Amino acid sequence: MEEIKELCIIAGNRNLPFVVAEQARKAGMERITAIAFDGETDPRMSEAVDEIRWVKVGQVSKTLRAMKDMGVKYCVMAGQVAPSNLFHIRPDLRGVMILMKLKKRNAHTIFGAIGDELEKEGITLISAVPWLRPVMPGEGFTAGVTPSDQVRSDAEYGFDIAKAISKLEIGQTVVVKEGTTLAVEGWEGTDACISRGGELSGGKGAVVVKVARLNHDMRFDIPCVGMKTLENCKGKGICAIVFEANKTLLLDQPEICSYAKKIGITLMSYSKPEAQL
Repeated sequence: MEEIKELCIIAGNRNLPFVVAEQARKAGMERITAIAFDGETDPRMSEAVDEIRWVKVGQVSKTLRAMKDMGVKYCVMAGQVAPSNLFHIRPDLRGVMILMKLKKRNAHTIFGAIGDELEKEGITLISAVPWLRPVMPGEGFTAGVTPSDQVRSDAEYGFDIAKAISKLEIGQTVVVKEGTTLAVEGWEGTDACISRGGELSGGKGAVVVKVARLNHDMRFDIPCVGMKTLENCKGKGICAIVFEANKTLLLDQPEICSYAKKIGITLMSYSKPEAQL
């Protein structure tokens, strides 16, 4: 692949689009543009890039025209844009045609089809991982409260459960406690799964485990743990957040590590060879 000097960020919500822009700048990216979504993308994104175009979720044709106008050749997806939004709005004709062709409708199939549409217009969707390695902790990372033996045991148990549900395209997060599965992430998303699991924990001892899918396509979705995730765990019986090493973004460092210790939660990376899964 040729050296990339200009990059477009398809910017969803929360903080990740800003992190991608910041890390790409540090790596020497000369020009950064963005596609932003009304009601999803933080308006401050306009200050982080050289040029930005605003569209509504589902406006595939308008998005592609905007990218062509900006001269985009390479783009990345960053931040959440819930696939369920496509069922609550009125997508344009091209968006409707994409959905009609899909036998399965989940994050990877929907975003994969969008990636195919980009390719038809000469735009290559790539992974943002090369610019994000500095904020993706490796094996052995811990922060906040020192993990107990029970947390480590639940991390191993929950990791296997989370990997299993991810194979079935159900979700990538589970909440476990003492070898029991309390909640499994579904269409409602991670935050709702955490709240439900914390409630079922009896108010203490629950461990959140978040993983990447086997053969995870990092172009469409990079697992993230950020300050909002931690805030959602506060006071809900969650004692630890375990995430997959080398495949998960830990945002808002070092603030999140300090805050984890303050509210009594363990942050911990975990991994297991795929051959053992």
